[in-house]
Parts: sequence; structure tokens; C-alpha cells
Amino acid sequence: MKHNKIFQKWIGSSIDYDLAIYSNALTKIQKYQLELEACNETELKCRANQLQQKARMTSSVDHLLPEAYALVKEVVRRVLGLNAFDEQLMAAVVIHQGKLAEMQTGEGKTLAAVFPAYLNALSGRGVHVLTFNDYLARRDAHWMGPVYEYLGLQVGFVQEGMTVQNRQLAYRSDITYLTAKEAGFDFLRDGLCYRKENIVQREFQYAIVDEADSILIDEARVPLVIAGTSEETDNDNEAMARLVLRLKAGSDFAFDEYARNLHLTDEGLKHVEGLLHCKNLYAEENFELLTRLNCALHAQFLLRRDHDYIVRHGNVELVDEFTGRVADKRRWPDGLQAALEAKENLKIQSKGTILNSITLQHFIRLYPKLSAMTATAQSAADEFYRFYQLGIVVIPPHKQCIRQDHPDFIYSNKQAKQTALMNEIKNVHESRRPILVGTQSVGESEQLAGHLHELGIPCEVLNARNDESEAAIIAQAGRLGAVTISTNMAGRGTDIRLGGEDEQEKTRLAALGGLYVIGTNKHESARIDNQLRGRSGRQGDPGESRFFISFDDEIFIKYRLKDLLSSNCRIDSQSSRVEDHRVIREINRIQRIVEGQNLEIKKTLFYYSELVEKQRRVLFDKRQTIMQENIAMEFCMEHSPDKVNELLKSIDHKELGEVCRTLFLFHVDKAWSHYLAEIADIREGIHWRRLGGQQPLQEFIKLAVECFDKLQMEIEERCLQTFEQLEVQQNRIDFEKAGIKAPSSTWTYLINDDPFDGALGSSTAGNIELALGATQMWPLLLFFWWKKRKTGKQKELP
Repeated sequence: MKHNKIFQKWIGSSIDYDLAIYSNALTKIQKYQLELEACNETELKCRANQLQQKARMTSSVDHLLPEAYALVKEVVRRVLGLNAFDEQLMAAVVIHQGKLAEMQTGEGKTLAAVFPAYLNALSGRGVHVLTFNDYLARRDAHWMGPVYEYLGLQVGFVQEGMTVQNRQLAYRSDITYLTAKEAGFDFLRDGLCYRKENIVQREFQYAIVDEADSILIDEARVPLVIAGTSEETDNDNEAMARLVLRLKAGSDFAFDEYARNLHLTDEGLKHVEGLLHCKNLYAEENFELLTRLNCALHAQFLLRRDHDYIVRHGNVELVDEFTGRVADKRRWPDGLQAALEAKENLKIQSKGTILNSITLQHFIRLYPKLSAMTATAQSAADEFYRFYQLGIVVIPPHKQCIRQDHPDFIYSNKQAKQTALMNEIKNVHESRRPILVGTQSVGESEQLAGHLHELGIPCEVLNARNDESEAAIIAQAGRLGAVTISTNMAGRGTDIRLGGEDEQEKTRLAALGGLYVIGTNKHESARIDNQLRGRSGRQGDPGESRFFISFDDEIFIKYRLKDLLSSNCRIDSQSSRVEDHRVIREINRIQRIVEGQNLEIKKTLFYYSELVEKQRRVLFDKRQTIMQENIAMEFCMEHSPDKVNELLKSIDHKELGEVCRTLFLFHVDKAWSHYLAEIADIREGIHWRRLGGQQPLQEFIKLAVECFDKLQMEIEERCLQTFEQLEVQQNRIDFEKAGIKAPSSTWTYLINDDPFDGALGSSTAGNIELALGATQMWPLLLFFWWKKRKTGKQKELP
């Protein structure tokens, strides 16, 4: 390990293990704190006030770090009764420097973030601490709030459902705790405001991202969407859902070798055309029909209830594959979402029209200064640095981690794995040692719990179906005799405390070996596996972890593990366990290959989205200028002076200025909404250019630039057309008659990773060998491109 670290440093790795450079800062902090210990409350607050004045008179607060951190350390000791460790102080310095601090679970990341948040908030320009969920944002703001207030700063937090006024107060605070998604949604809403007084956010300065691997990696490409009501009529998705139930696998349709996609057979095509009473399903006039058919097939046969989604409170709720939680406000693309709702006999939800959208990745990059912290960062170091310029500094634990991570137990089939898993849980439970079992899906967690109950072993189940009970379940997961079955969520952001608050019980459990973590599946990323292991062994506690896996597990079927294994590897289908070390090496190699492939796809797709994001910024800046200045009025006076004079006979100059501003903003938003639909059309079809020997990315850039230039010209043209049509009715402008009508309602949601994205991504990424073969990919590309094309046509401006 030591030689590996030296090699990484020599080749210029973005991972830093050398903490010697922080010793000088620690010495200065400790020196200042010795002075502060003798100060009374009045003197401490006076020092804090003086520090704030210094910060607002300088362009950089770097030189104030030792004194500021010493102040925080002393106030934390007095107010919270906590003594910040040297490791936390080093992490706090790293975070202020705009880097990512990797701190193990239970090492006090929440407290470490207070130091840089306070220092950077002294300038008066605001700091955002972006957390994993609303609960953590509220908890951390309440927990650390007394420290900030003692030091003369205001702290606020944002929660889903807050009013505009409460959001404004929270954002005007010196430090604001909130989720990245809420911050992103507020950014999108502000981008659609017509009046400055309705804007909630102020200019961004600095963000500290907690649980950075989840927010910056796992959810990076998830688009945040704000949508408005649409007058589009729903198609008969229920009828299509009933139709596909009449089709038979094998004869009417066939799965690809990985069961990731399916396609109609020749016989199935004839059968479907008869049922739909159409001569040629692939004719241009039937492409919408073909789209709905494929969505219905996908929803019925590829998306699994209690694995990919759950049904709760009459709604389809997606399950996040990385966390196992319900993916809040997330949905699949509209056609597939409607097909899934029809499959489950639920009310088809209105899809609306997308008014604005931004990925979390691009939103986070809007902060001029960014830093982060998480427990699992090293395996994603390239991604952190490439997309966010975040170098990683590995902070050693305050107490050495003594958890034992055992080699995987590998079985030839699921039945053998299941038998061994149940025996292991039964034997360990007899000693009263707490056990946490990490499963892949809601269905698997509940099935495993059922087997345990049959054996007389009581257990708690934590999954997307009962995520509201997460805190209560996790609080008991480290107690004597506890058995907790969980999906990947497993209390992220909260610690599983050995013995809870009972020190005697903790001592007894430590003697038993601490929390035993069992994984029932490997994930595509080793980082996700390490997150599960990290639930045990906090703050020097003992603990163990082990994964039970089989060749029948989803990941190994998907990536054909057996094909990668040498014929010399001994695999006995009847064997209780496979112990060939070459098999273990291949399993680890699969994870590395998949991680590399996924990163290459992300890089390529980033190039496509980056151009659109730059265009959004150009239009957003123009929109902001329109809101703050009188250029809309000046434009109308220059290009339509007669109409201006006509209107001024009925309304005053100020009101006409507001009319021109509203008119301009309406057409900017309308044009951008249309552009988003058009660019999606282009992007889904651009991959066909490769067949003609062209470079899809270059062609995409060319077409996107042409569309954007056209968009900007059309905004002015349509503004003038509408302005000329304005009429005054009862001393006011009749906007509705002129076609200026805002949506009657808007809502926010996230679009789940497109189920067809794997195919599109592999196409854009070049010669990357992925699971989905090209022969299965082209029909999906074809019908999905036509789906987008038709959607784009429906959303054309009047």
C-alpha cells in the first residue's frame, strides 16, 4: 500500500496522502486557541466581530484561517461540549482549499464542515452546505446553528414545500443547509421569474458538498426539470398495456442475451399489426404507435416491481439503484412513465411541458468555489478531478480502523449462496452479535426477511417502502441481537452506533466482534460495496464484513463472468463454494472494466450536454439583463415606435416598461422550452451520422449552434409580432388575447437515467464494448428518435 501511494504521487495522481503540509496551520490554530481559552463570552464575541470586519475589507480570507478556526474550535467546545480532533481540523483546512476530504464513517464530517463554512461566510456572500437529504439539512442546521449564532452569523435551511418568503430568508442567511436538488430546483424557478422580488437565491459564492460521491458521481447526470401544464391529450396507454399481455416471449418477442432489451420477432410483428389493425407498424405514420408499443413492452417485461420501482399511495415511485431509497420526485421519460402507470392500473400522470432543465453536474459547477467530503472517494478520483477539478486528500481516522474485511464467499448458483447466507446469519445471531445485511432490491430484502422469520430470527427491514422509518431503524441496528436487512440506503448520513447509547452494551458487543456487515451482491462500482462495509468499524470500533455472491447474480450474468474465466478455473456446479483465487481476480476485474466503461460514457455524454449548458448560460444572462434594465422597452421603442405611442395614450410609461419586459421574458422562456425539445430530437438521432462516416459530436455541435442562433433571432421577431397585437382593455393590456399565458401550474421532478441511454451512450462513446449489442440497438434508436421528433413537432411555437 505504501509503495502504491508513492507511485501515485510520482505519476501526478489527484489523491494526496501527505498531511505534513497542514502541520503549520494546526500549530497556528492551537496557538490562537490557547489565547482564546482565557477569554470570557463578551471577549470571544468581540474577537468574532473584529474578524468579520477584517474579512469584509479583503478579497481573500485565507490569512484569517488560523484565527477563525481557533474561534470555532473554542466555541464548539463551549457550546456543544465537543473537542475537534486534529484530523477534523486538517479536513477543515483541506475543504477550505477547494478540495475533497475523504473521511471515514463516524469521523465527524458534519463538524469539520463548520470551520470552512464559517470562514467563507465572513465575507457576507453566503455559503451553501449541500447535504444528502432534507432530514440531514434540517438536523445539521439545528445542531451547528448555536455555534454560528454565537459567532455572530445567521444560519438557515431549505426544505421541500417551503414558501418563497421562507426560502428567501434561508438563502439570505450567512450559511444555508439544503440538498443539492432543492438548490437546483430553486435555481430553475428563479430562471423563470418575471419579477426580481420573487427570486429566492442570491449570487453563488461557495458550496461544501457532503456525501460527495452520491451527489457528484451517482446523481451527476440526473436532469432536474421544471415543467408546466400542457394541453396535450393522453394516448390510450391502458389499451396498449392490455395488448402486450397477449404477446408471448419467444414467439412474439425475444430478449437480448443479457435480458436488458427486447424486440419483436417477425411472427410477433404480424401478430401486433393484426391486433392494432395497421398494415405496416414501421411506416412513418405509425411511429407514435410503435413508440407506445415498445414502451409498454419495456414496462411490462423489463422493469420489475419492488426492484426498479415500488407502488405506494397510488403512485409509481422509482428506486434509486445506488442508494436503495425512493428516488424523490424522479420519473422515467414520459412515454415509459405512462406505460408503467398503465401496467399498474394507476392514473396516468400529466407529463407537462419542460420549461427549464439542468443536470446536477452542471448545476454544481456554477459555484465559483467548490469543496466536498465523503467516506468513499478514491476509486472515483479521476471522475472527481475531470468534472469538478477536485483533488482528494485522504484524512486518517482519529482512531485506527480495525474492521476486518474478509474475502468474498463465492458460490456456483443462487441456491447454494442462499443456503450459506442463512446459515451464516443464524450462527452469528446465536451469539447476539448485531448483523446488517445489505441487499440489492426491495424484493430481495423482503424475501430474505421472510426466510429469517421462518427460522425464528426477528429482523428489521429497511428499504424504499419504509424509508420514513430509516432513522429509528438505524438507531437500533447496532444493538445486542439486532438483525437489520437493508437495501443500499443503510442509514447514509447517520452512524450505526455500537450498543446505541449504552456503554456497557457497547463493551459487550466489542468483545463479540462488533457489527457484522454482510453483502448479498456485488455492485458495478467497488465504491458502492465499500460504502456498505463502512457501516461497521466506526471510530475504532471492531467489526467485520463479507460478501456472499454467486455466478447467478445479476451483475455476473449481465457481464458474462463465466466467459471471462479461464477454462482452467475449477467451477463445479454442485460445489458448496468456489475457492479458486483466479475467480476472485476476475470478479474484481469486471468491476474495474465496468467502472472504466461508465466513466468513458460519462465523458462523451458530458461533451454533448456541456454545449447546451453554455447556451443556457448565454440565454440566462440575457434574461437577467432584461429583468434588471430597460432594454425590452428600448427595443420596442426602436423597432415599433408607432405602437409604443399608441399604447402610451392608454397606459403610463412605467406600466408599458413592465409590459415590454413581461413580453420579452415570455418569449425567451417559450423559445428555450422549444429549443430543449428540438435539441433532444437532434441528440437522439445524431448517432446515425456515424453510419455515414461523420463524427456525431461534431455534427451535433454544428446543428446545436445553428438552432441556437435561430432561436435568438426568433425571440426578437416573435416579441415584435406579439407587441404589435397588444390591445388595451379597460386601461390594462390583455395578455391572454395576445397569446401570453403562463402555465396554470408548474412542478419539479428528476428524469431517471433513460432506459435507452445505455444504447445511446455506447454509441456516442465509440468502440466501447458494452452489454447491449448493436443488432438490438438500432430499432430502439430508430423509434426513440422518431418519438423525440414527433414530440418536438408538437411543441413548436405558435
